[in-house]
Amino acid sequence: MAKILDGKLVAASIRQKLRTQVDVYQQEHQKRPGLEVVLVGDDPASHVYVRNKERACAQAGIVSDTVKLPAESTTESVIEVVDHANRTDSIHGILVQMPLPPQIDTQAVLSAISPEKDVDGLTSQNLGRLAQGKPGLFPCTPRGVIALLDYYGIVLTGRRALVVGRSMLVGKPLSLLLLARDATVTMAHSRSRDLDQLVAEAEILVAAVGRPQMIRGEWIKDGAVVVDVGINRTPDGLVGDVAYQEAVSRADWITPVPGGVGPMTIAMLLDNTWQAFLNQERS
Repeated sequence: MAKILDGKLVAASIRQKLRTQVDVYQQEHQKRPGLEVVLVGDDPASHVYVRNKERACAQAGIVSDTVKLPAESTTESVIEVVDHANRTDSIHGILVQMPLPPQIDTQAVLSAISPEKDVDGLTSQNLGRLAQGKPGLFPCTPRGVIALLDYYGIVLTGRRALVVGRSMLVGKPLSLLLLARDATVTMAHSRSRDLDQLVAEAEILVAAVGRPQMIRGEWIKDGAVVVDVGINRTPDGLVGDVAYQEAVSRADWITPVPGGVGPMTIAMLLDNTWQAFLNQERS
């Protein structure tokens, strides 16, 4: 029976550590990190995510503000908000909540964010620094996966890791982070041939493809570490990309859905905001 990689527990530990660091800094310098979230439209899931981020910021002692824009906003109007945040010294991190309405040029908006305030790690500059192995602000979900594995003492060096999913938000940056930790990394996706055979060879499996229970338990190598990034709404409730009930009998470690990677993503957003704040204070 698989042991649980408890993202809620680890995220709470990270928030508490950040709270201590932020409070000490505030006592010494009378400054706290500030995060601005830009929320466009009325997507219910986005509103839930933003409320969770606001609550987590409060727990960590980070000042947060949400700018809400109507669904019919233009690319230019969103960029105007981002530009203002770039110029505001009390704002150290900027997050544009995805997805944006279809009429908005998402890449243009991301490109407008100052790399120093890019706490989602999605600007070309920060992704480029990740690819080059240089320090930077990196995407929150991949960072959360690595932090979760580290907390439970799971060794990455030399192990065969399979990342199923190739998005810029998760799959590609996570593959680079795993490579930086000396794992042997294979990247697959929904169109990969013989996916079951690739999964069967993986000592560390990360599923981030966005298809409910696509990865079957019988595919999984005995003793594997399974990290399920997927969160899919179905008539039976929330499920991941891995068939959880099948997988728990084969895996050594596994993340639940929900309660696994999700809380870690928000924890890394807070950590990125703290790091961005320190970098700007030192410059």
